[in-house]
Amino acid sequence: MTDISIRVTGSAGRITFTRPKALNAMTYEMCMAIDAAMRAWMDDARVKVVVIDAEGDKAFCAGGDIAELYATGRAGDFTYGRRFWRDEYRVNAMIYGYPKPVVSFMQGFVMGGGVGIGCHAGFRVVDESSRIAMPECGIGLVPDVGGTLILAKAPGKIGEFVGLTAHRLMPDDAMIADFADDLIAHAEWPSLIERLETGDDVSVVAGRAGTNAAAVLADHRAQIDRHFSQPSLPAILESLAADDSDFARETLAALKRNSPLSMACTLEILRRLREEGPTIQSALTLEYRYTWRSMEHGDFLEGIRAQIIDKDRNPRWQYADGQVPQAAIDAMLAPLGEDELTFE
Repeated sequence: MTDISIRVTGSAGRITFTRPKALNAMTYEMCMAIDAAMRAWMDDARVKVVVIDAEGDKAFCAGGDIAELYATGRAGDFTYGRRFWRDEYRVNAMIYGYPKPVVSFMQGFVMGGGVGIGCHAGFRVVDESSRIAMPECGIGLVPDVGGTLILAKAPGKIGEFVGLTAHRLMPDDAMIADFADDLIAHAEWPSLIERLETGDDVSVVAGRAGTNAAAVLADHRAQIDRHFSQPSLPAILESLAADDSDFARETLAALKRNSPLSMACTLEILRRLREEGPTIQSALTLEYRYTWRSMEHGDFLEGIRAQIIDKDRNPRWQYADGQVPQAAIDAMLAPLGEDELTFE
């Protein structure tokens, strides 16, 4: 497969995204190749560590390849998307609980499906170019691939802010929000990977400090916590509208671009995860309930049309006034019965 390179080099199982011209967007076939390799390496005595990286300067993985999702959904076939998400989420859970060390090296854009592969690793390395984001609310989804677990465990209300606004996290912000662990200059990555391949302990990538550069999450933490601690989406919008700061105005503008149904359901997922005690399985289960329904009942197809297909940037969202009924939220997150996500 030309889109991904999977091999064993020395002591390391190596997974490298190799479609940089497509920002290493992940196809279903790439996802399944990762699944097969990592299952095989569990019992392979040669493999002491798994290293995940990507070719190119612009992106580790900018998300899933959504062309087929959109085409099948528009044709009224929701089966392909549901299978894609189901199998992808199982891979995310496997990476999170993998019995051997997993190290991800994430440069450039890390979004959507890229978060699911790279940000559940035990050791997550970024460089100065890294930009991590969960932009799903802008296309009618909720933060998925287990991203709601990271958001629910982030300090204060950072999770609500990052999940609802699709804010791009610079390296220091990514570490504050717990999407990354260590900032290491990109020029050092080849030698570090070589050391991992030759048997060095994963501690060679651990313990690197941030840049101490200004971070949005640190600089605006009080405002984030005040506005995003409001109990509902309308209350958050009202709180931001009453704040005449540049930060509040920019944040409000970001929210108004996104799907109200998606944002309201994201808030509900984070609330439920915190109340129940967040786990990767519970996060993925709630996310899958939403994505399973997202084409038929949500805003996903309209979001892709507006952002990717027609590019008019004028989506016609449900509940465009921000007043999303609790019944609509509950319906999107209701159990799926025999279609509920499992992790076998």
